[in-house]
Amino acid sequence: MRVLGIESSCDETGVAIYETGRGLLGHCLHSQVALHAEYGGVVPELASRDHIRRLPLLLREVLARTGLGMQDLDAVAYTSGPGLAGALLVGASVAESLAMALDIPALPVHHLEGHLLSPLLAADPPSFPFVALLVSGGHTQLMKVTGVGEYELLGETVDDAAGEAFDKTAKLIGLGYPGGPALARLAAEGTPGRFKLPRPMLHSKDFDFSFSGLKTAVLTTVNSPGFCEADKADLAAEFQAATVEVLVSKAMGALRHAGLRQLVVAGGVGANLALRAALDAAAAKRRCRVYYPEMELCTDNGAMIAFAGALRFEAGEQPADGERRFAVRPRWSLQEIKSPRAAG
Repeated sequence: MRVLGIESSCDETGVAIYETGRGLLGHCLHSQVALHAEYGGVVPELASRDHIRRLPLLLREVLARTGLGMQDLDAVAYTSGPGLAGALLVGASVAESLAMALDIPALPVHHLEGHLLSPLLAADPPSFPFVALLVSGGHTQLMKVTGVGEYELLGETVDDAAGEAFDKTAKLIGLGYPGGPALARLAAEGTPGRFKLPRPMLHSKDFDFSFSGLKTAVLTTVNSPGFCEADKADLAAEFQAATVEVLVSKAMGALRHAGLRQLVVAGGVGANLALRAALDAAAAKRRCRVYYPEMELCTDNGAMIAFAGALRFEAGEQPADGERRFAVRPRWSLQEIKSPRAAG
Protein backbone atom coordinates (compact mmCIF):
# COMPACT_ATOMS: atom_id res chain seq x y z
CA MET A 1 0.00 0.00 0.00
CA ARG A 2 1.34 3.44 -0.98
CA VAL A 3 0.17 6.13 1.41
CA LEU A 4 0.46 9.84 0.72
CA GLY A 5 1.04 11.82 3.92
CA ILE A 6 0.17 15.50 4.35
CA GLU A 7 1.26 17.63 7.31
CA SER A 8 0.09 21.24 7.76
CA SER A 9 -0.55 21.67 11.48
CA CYS A 10 1.55 24.79 12.02
CA ASP A 11 4.45 26.38 10.15
CA GLU A 12 5.85 23.45 8.14
CA THR A 13 4.27 22.02 5.02
CA GLY A 14 5.15 18.38 4.52
CA VAL A 15 4.27 15.82 1.85
CA ALA A 16 5.57 12.25 1.71
CA ILE A 17 4.86 8.83 0.25
CA TYR A 18 5.34 5.69 2.33
CA GLU A 19 4.95 2.17 0.96
CA THR A 20 4.34 -0.75 3.29
CA GLY A 21 7.00 -3.37 2.78
CA ARG A 22 9.46 -0.91 1.22
CA GLY A 23 9.52 2.08 3.53
CA LEU A 24 9.68 5.82 2.90
CA LEU A 25 9.84 6.45 -0.84
CA GLY A 26 10.29 10.20 -0.63
CA HIS A 27 9.32 13.33 1.24
CA CYS A 28 9.41 17.10 0.73
CA LEU A 29 9.25 19.78 3.40
CA HIS A 30 8.89 23.54 3.35
CA SER A 31 9.55 25.62 6.47
CA GLN A 32 7.85 28.99 7.00
CA VAL A 33 10.56 30.30 9.35
CA ALA A 34 11.52 33.17 7.04
CA LEU A 35 7.85 34.11 6.58
CA HIS A 36 7.19 34.51 10.31
CA ALA A 37 10.61 35.75 11.43
CA GLU A 38 9.77 39.46 11.21
CA TYR A 39 6.78 38.91 13.51
CA GLY A 40 8.74 36.97 16.12
CA GLY A 41 6.34 34.02 15.99
CA VAL A 42 3.82 32.15 13.88
CA VAL A 43 0.98 34.22 12.38
CA PRO A 44 -1.88 31.72 11.84
CA GLU A 45 -3.45 33.46 8.83
CA LEU A 46 -0.12 33.71 7.03
CA ALA A 47 0.61 30.07 7.84
CA SER A 48 -2.68 28.94 6.30
CA ARG A 49 -2.17 30.98 3.14
CA ASP A 50 1.33 29.61 2.67
CA HIS A 51 0.12 26.01 3.06
CA ILE A 52 -2.34 26.70 0.22
CA ARG A 53 0.51 27.87 -2.00
CA ARG A 54 2.98 25.15 -1.07
CA LEU A 55 0.96 21.94 -0.96
CA PRO A 56 0.35 21.56 -4.74
CA LEU A 57 4.03 22.30 -5.45
CA LEU A 58 5.28 19.82 -2.86
CA LEU A 59 2.86 17.17 -4.08
CA ARG A 60 4.20 17.49 -7.62
CA GLU A 61 7.76 17.42 -6.33
CA VAL A 62 7.37 14.26 -4.24
CA LEU A 63 5.66 12.46 -7.12
CA ALA A 64 8.51 13.48 -9.43
CA ARG A 65 11.13 12.32 -6.93
CA THR A 66 9.50 8.91 -6.50
CA GLY A 67 8.60 8.45 -10.17
CA LEU A 68 4.96 7.86 -9.26
CA GLY A 69 1.71 9.25 -10.57
CA MET A 70 -1.52 10.04 -8.79
CA GLN A 71 -2.93 6.72 -9.99
CA ASP A 72 -0.24 4.88 -8.02
CA LEU A 73 -1.50 6.13 -4.65
CA ASP A 74 -3.62 3.75 -2.55
CA ALA A 75 -4.57 6.03 0.36
CA VAL A 76 -4.07 9.46 1.89
CA ALA A 77 -3.24 10.25 5.52
CA TYR A 78 -3.33 13.79 6.86
CA THR A 79 -2.85 15.66 10.11
CA SER A 80 -6.26 16.58 11.51
CA GLY A 81 -5.05 17.83 14.90
CA PRO A 82 -3.87 19.19 17.16
CA GLY A 83 -2.65 22.43 15.59
CA LEU A 84 -3.79 25.72 14.09
CA ALA A 85 -7.38 25.39 12.86
CA GLY A 86 -6.87 27.19 9.55
CA ALA A 87 -3.64 25.38 8.76
CA LEU A 88 -5.20 22.01 9.55
CA LEU A 89 -8.17 22.80 7.31
CA VAL A 90 -5.89 23.39 4.34
CA GLY A 91 -4.28 19.97 4.68
CA ALA A 92 -7.59 18.26 5.36
CA SER A 93 -9.22 19.88 2.31
CA VAL A 94 -6.40 18.87 -0.02
CA ALA A 95 -6.25 15.32 1.37
CA GLU A 96 -9.98 14.67 1.30
CA SER A 97 -10.35 16.23 -2.17
CA LEU A 98 -7.58 14.04 -3.55
CA ALA A 99 -9.14 10.97 -1.96
CA MET A 100 -12.52 11.75 -3.47
CA ALA A 101 -11.04 12.37 -6.91
CA LEU A 102 -8.92 9.20 -6.85
CA ASP A 103 -11.58 7.08 -5.10
CA ILE A 104 -9.19 6.04 -2.35
CA PRO A 105 -9.57 6.25 1.45
CA ALA A 106 -8.40 9.25 3.48
CA LEU A 107 -7.49 8.84 7.13
CA PRO A 108 -7.12 11.65 9.70
CA VAL A 109 -3.98 11.21 11.82
CA HIS A 110 -3.08 12.62 15.23
CA HIS A 111 -0.06 14.89 14.91
CA LEU A 112 1.58 13.61 18.10
CA GLU A 113 1.09 10.00 17.09
CA GLY A 114 3.09 10.82 13.98
CA HIS A 115 5.92 12.19 16.11
CA LEU A 116 5.73 9.32 18.58
CA LEU A 117 6.04 6.66 15.86
CA SER A 118 8.62 8.51 13.72
CA PRO A 119 11.66 6.76 15.29
CA LEU A 120 10.27 3.51 13.84
CA LEU A 121 11.22 4.92 10.43
CA ALA A 122 14.92 4.74 11.33
CA ALA A 123 17.21 2.04 9.95
CA ASP A 124 17.48 0.52 13.44
CA PRO A 125 14.05 1.05 14.99
CA PRO A 126 12.84 0.16 18.48
CA SER A 127 10.27 -2.54 19.10
CA PHE A 128 7.16 -2.36 21.24
CA PRO A 129 6.84 -1.76 24.16
CA PHE A 130 8.81 1.38 24.98
CA VAL A 131 8.61 4.66 26.87
CA ALA A 132 8.26 7.76 24.69
CA LEU A 133 9.37 11.27 25.57
CA LEU A 134 7.49 13.74 23.37
CA VAL A 135 9.22 17.14 23.47
CA SER A 136 8.11 19.88 21.13
CA GLY A 137 7.04 23.50 21.08
CA GLY A 138 3.56 22.65 22.30
CA HIS A 139 3.90 19.36 24.16
CA THR A 140 6.07 17.66 26.76
CA GLN A 141 4.77 14.22 27.70
CA LEU A 142 5.98 10.81 28.83
CA MET A 143 4.01 7.87 27.45
CA LYS A 144 4.18 4.11 27.83
CA VAL A 145 3.67 2.69 24.33
CA THR A 146 2.67 -0.94 23.88
CA GLY A 147 1.50 -0.72 20.27
CA VAL A 148 0.04 1.59 17.64
CA GLY A 149 -2.72 3.52 19.34
CA GLU A 150 -1.93 1.93 22.72
CA TYR A 151 -0.60 4.82 24.79
CA GLU A 152 -0.61 5.30 28.55
CA LEU A 153 0.11 8.81 29.79
CA LEU A 154 2.75 8.74 32.54
CA GLY A 155 3.29 12.47 32.92
CA GLU A 156 3.07 15.82 31.14
CA THR A 157 3.84 19.47 31.60
CA VAL A 158 1.53 21.44 33.87
CA ASP A 159 2.34 24.72 32.10
CA ASP A 160 4.84 25.58 29.35
CA ALA A 161 6.19 22.81 27.16
CA ALA A 162 9.98 22.44 26.91
CA GLY A 163 10.12 23.83 23.38
CA GLU A 164 7.89 26.73 24.36
CA ALA A 165 10.20 27.52 27.28
CA PHE A 166 13.20 27.46 24.93
CA ASP A 167 11.48 29.91 22.56
CA LYS A 168 10.31 32.26 25.32
CA THR A 169 13.69 32.25 27.04
CA ALA A 170 15.39 33.03 23.74
CA LYS A 171 13.12 36.02 23.32
CA LEU A 172 13.86 37.21 26.87
CA ILE A 173 17.58 37.32 26.16
CA GLY A 174 17.13 38.99 22.78
CA LEU A 175 17.57 36.13 20.32
CA GLY A 176 15.76 35.92 17.02
CA TYR A 177 13.05 33.56 15.75
CA PRO A 178 12.96 30.58 15.91
CA GLY A 179 14.25 30.91 19.43
CA GLY A 180 14.91 27.30 20.44
CA PRO A 181 17.68 26.52 17.92
CA ALA A 182 19.19 29.99 18.44
CA LEU A 183 19.36 29.46 22.19
CA ALA A 184 20.95 26.02 21.76
CA ARG A 185 23.65 27.52 19.52
CA LEU A 186 24.35 30.28 22.04
CA ALA A 187 24.42 27.79 24.91
CA ALA A 188 27.25 25.92 23.18
CA GLU A 189 29.38 29.05 23.66
CA GLY A 190 28.60 29.42 27.37
CA THR A 191 29.31 27.66 30.65
CA PRO A 192 26.47 26.34 32.83
CA GLY A 193 26.66 26.93 36.57
CA ARG A 194 27.70 30.56 36.62
CA PHE A 195 24.05 31.50 36.98
CA LYS A 196 21.91 29.32 39.25
CA LEU A 197 18.51 28.44 37.79
CA PRO A 198 15.95 26.10 39.41
CA ARG A 199 15.18 22.56 38.25
CA PRO A 200 11.36 22.67 38.58
CA MET A 201 9.66 19.48 39.82
CA LEU A 202 12.93 17.56 39.67
CA HIS A 203 12.09 15.82 42.95
CA SER A 204 8.29 15.76 42.66
CA LYS A 205 8.20 11.92 42.69
CA ASP A 206 6.00 11.88 39.61
CA PHE A 207 6.57 12.27 35.87
CA ASP A 208 5.06 15.72 35.36
CA PHE A 209 7.01 18.77 34.20
CA SER A 210 6.91 22.51 34.77
CA PHE A 211 9.01 25.05 32.87
CA SER A 212 7.16 28.31 33.56
CA GLY A 213 9.12 28.99 36.77
CA LEU A 214 12.40 28.37 34.96
CA LYS A 215 11.45 30.97 32.37
CA THR A 216 10.55 33.42 35.16
CA ALA A 217 13.95 32.85 36.77
CA VAL A 218 15.58 33.75 33.46
CA LEU A 219 13.54 36.97 33.33
CA THR A 220 14.64 37.88 36.86
CA THR A 221 18.28 37.27 35.96
CA VAL A 222 18.09 39.31 32.75
CA ASN A 223 16.56 42.25 34.66
CA SER A 224 19.08 42.11 37.50
CA PRO A 225 21.66 44.93 37.84
CA GLY A 226 24.85 44.34 35.95
CA PHE A 227 23.54 41.74 33.51
CA CYS A 228 25.08 42.43 30.11
CA GLU A 229 25.51 41.06 26.60
CA ALA A 230 28.55 39.02 27.61
CA ASP A 231 26.44 37.12 30.16
CA LYS A 232 23.91 35.79 27.67
CA ALA A 233 25.84 32.69 26.59
CA ASP A 234 26.34 31.52 30.18
CA LEU A 235 22.67 32.12 30.98
CA ALA A 236 21.61 30.21 27.87
CA ALA A 237 23.91 27.34 28.85
CA GLU A 238 22.45 27.22 32.37
CA PHE A 239 18.89 27.30 31.07
CA GLN A 240 19.60 24.45 28.68
CA ALA A 241 21.36 22.46 31.40
CA ALA A 242 18.41 22.91 33.78
CA THR A 243 15.89 21.84 31.15
CA VAL A 244 17.95 18.86 30.06
CA GLU A 245 18.51 17.70 33.65
CA VAL A 246 14.78 17.65 34.34
CA LEU A 247 13.91 15.90 31.07
CA VAL A 248 16.58 13.24 31.58
CA SER A 249 15.69 12.59 35.22
CA LYS A 250 11.99 12.20 34.48
CA ALA A 251 12.61 10.01 31.43
CA MET A 252 14.90 7.65 33.36
CA GLY A 253 12.36 7.51 36.18
CA ALA A 254 9.63 6.62 33.71
CA LEU A 255 11.73 3.78 32.33
CA ARG A 256 12.21 2.37 35.84
CA HIS A 257 8.52 2.76 36.62
CA ALA A 258 7.46 0.97 33.43
CA GLY A 259 10.11 -1.72 33.78
CA LEU A 260 11.36 -1.08 30.24
CA ARG A 261 14.78 -0.48 28.66
CA GLN A 262 13.82 1.37 25.49
CA LEU A 263 13.23 5.13 25.38
CA VAL A 264 11.95 6.84 22.23
CA VAL A 265 12.47 10.60 21.91
CA ALA A 266 10.38 12.54 19.39
CA GLY A 267 9.48 16.13 18.62
CA GLY A 268 11.51 19.18 17.66
CA VAL A 269 13.41 19.44 20.95
CA GLY A 270 14.62 15.89 20.31
CA ALA A 271 17.09 17.41 17.85
CA ASN A 272 18.86 19.25 20.69
CA LEU A 273 22.37 17.80 20.84
CA ALA A 274 22.86 18.47 24.56
CA LEU A 275 19.66 16.59 25.35
CA ARG A 276 20.69 13.66 23.15
CA ALA A 277 24.11 13.42 24.76
CA ALA A 278 22.69 13.53 28.30
CA LEU A 279 20.00 10.96 27.55
CA ASP A 280 22.47 8.60 25.89
CA ALA A 281 24.85 8.85 28.86
CA ALA A 282 22.11 8.31 31.44
CA ALA A 283 20.63 5.39 29.51
CA ALA A 284 24.02 3.71 29.11
CA LYS A 285 24.52 3.72 32.90
CA ARG A 286 21.20 1.90 33.26
CA ARG A 287 21.84 -0.48 30.35
CA CYS A 288 18.99 1.10 28.45
CA ARG A 289 18.87 2.47 24.91
CA VAL A 290 17.50 5.69 23.45
CA TYR A 291 16.02 5.89 19.96
CA TYR A 292 15.58 9.10 17.96
CA PRO A 293 14.02 9.93 14.61
CA GLU A 294 16.41 10.93 11.86
CA MET A 295 17.41 14.58 12.29
CA GLU A 296 15.43 15.62 9.23
CA LEU A 297 12.32 14.02 10.73
CA CYS A 298 12.49 15.71 14.15
CA THR A 299 10.47 18.71 13.00
CA ASP A 300 6.92 18.44 11.67
CA ASN A 301 6.94 16.48 8.40
CA GLY A 302 4.77 14.48 6.03
CA ALA A 303 6.81 11.30 6.41
CA MET A 304 5.66 10.69 9.98
CA ILE A 305 2.02 11.21 8.96
CA ALA A 306 2.28 8.88 5.97
CA PHE A 307 3.94 6.26 8.20
CA ALA A 308 1.41 6.53 11.03
CA GLY A 309 -1.42 6.34 8.51
CA ALA A 310 0.15 3.32 6.80
CA LEU A 311 0.44 1.45 10.09
CA ARG A 312 -3.21 2.09 10.81
CA PHE A 313 -4.35 1.15 7.30
CA GLU A 314 -2.21 -1.99 7.45
CA ALA A 315 -3.91 -2.96 10.70
CA GLY A 316 -7.29 -2.71 9.00
CA GLU A 317 -8.49 0.74 10.04
CA GLN A 318 -10.68 2.66 7.63
CA PRO A 319 -12.45 6.03 7.96
CA ALA A 320 -15.74 5.43 9.76
CA ASP A 321 -18.91 5.28 7.66
CA GLY A 322 -20.61 8.65 7.55
CA GLU A 323 -17.60 10.41 9.07
CA ARG A 324 -17.80 14.13 8.38
CA ARG A 325 -15.03 14.97 5.97
CA PHE A 326 -12.81 18.03 6.29
CA ALA A 327 -13.25 17.93 10.09
CA VAL A 328 -10.20 19.01 12.10
CA ARG A 329 -9.45 19.03 15.83
CA PRO A 330 -7.20 21.93 16.89
CA ARG A 331 -7.30 20.52 20.44
CA TRP A 332 -7.03 16.76 20.56
CA SER A 333 -5.58 14.69 23.38
CA LEU A 334 -3.47 11.71 22.42
CA GLN A 335 -5.37 9.80 25.10
CA GLU A 336 -8.54 10.01 22.99
CA ILE A 337 -7.26 8.02 20.04
CA LYS A 338 -7.80 4.28 19.78
CA SER A 339 -5.75 1.37 18.51
CA PRO A 340 -6.41 0.38 14.87
CA ARG A 341 -8.10 -2.81 16.08
CA ALA A 342 -10.64 -0.76 18.05
CA ALA A 343 -11.07 1.89 15.36
CA GLY A 344 -11.22 -0.41 12.36
